[in-house]
Amino acid sequence: MVSDVFILMPAYNAASTIEKVFARIPAPARDRISRYVVVNDGSTDDTEAALTRLRTQFPSLVTLTHPVNKGYGAAEKTLLAYALEKGAEVGIVLHSDGQYSPESIPDLLRPFDEDTADLVQGSRMLGGSALEGRMPLYKFVANKVLTAIENWAFELNLAEYHSGYMLYSRKTMASIPFQKLSNSFDFDLEMIVMAHIGKLRIAEIAIPTIYAGEVSHLRPVQYGLRVLSIVGNYKRGKYDKLRS
Repeated sequence: MVSDVFILMPAYNAASTIEKVFARIPAPARDRISRYVVVNDGSTDDTEAALTRLRTQFPSLVTLTHPVNKGYGAAEKTLLAYALEKGAEVGIVLHSDGQYSPESIPDLLRPFDEDTADLVQGSRMLGGSALEGRMPLYKFVANKVLTAIENWAFELNLAEYHSGYMLYSRKTMASIPFQKLSNSFDFDLEMIVMAHIGKLRIAEIAIPTIYAGEVSHLRPVQYGLRVLSIVGNYKRGKYDKLRS
């Protein structure tokens, strides 16, 4: 069973949701989490006040601050660098908006406990219940189309590439030059691509899909174009060069 499990949470204007996310972390997961790390990525609302309240309930909560918003990928870079420095064995990227289920953490850790994966993605598409979880139809269709293109390009067979519920082993965090990757929402996809190139073991675990009116900062069209750009860059060998 892996130890030194860190929760890594990007937070941008998450004052209305972040405390609810922490409250939903189940007891079996809390027993295994040695540190909670949140990057306040230039929030302009009361996120910092919420974090102050959370520190009274979670003494191991560490807050890192970007004075201005640098982007989702930049926040993850700060989190992963911290996790490596502090000896994390597994880093769980849990979003602060409530769209990814904290209740799934024990299931998501299982491949690491069994030593069958180096990177785990919580997949909304794997269980076939994405639409039941109120994923908007246009996002569902776009996810399916982009995933088909990516599976063809990367020669993998994943149910999706676009969940932000990512878990990384220490080996993965140490072996991928993540500081060279995107500062935006396509960071997670680039991590999967780099793990694939590095012959790291990738696993998917089905998670429930949760859409309940949360505010998303992702721009779908821009994101889709970035995905296609990554596919093209992969075919041109960009990511092989990043590992050298």
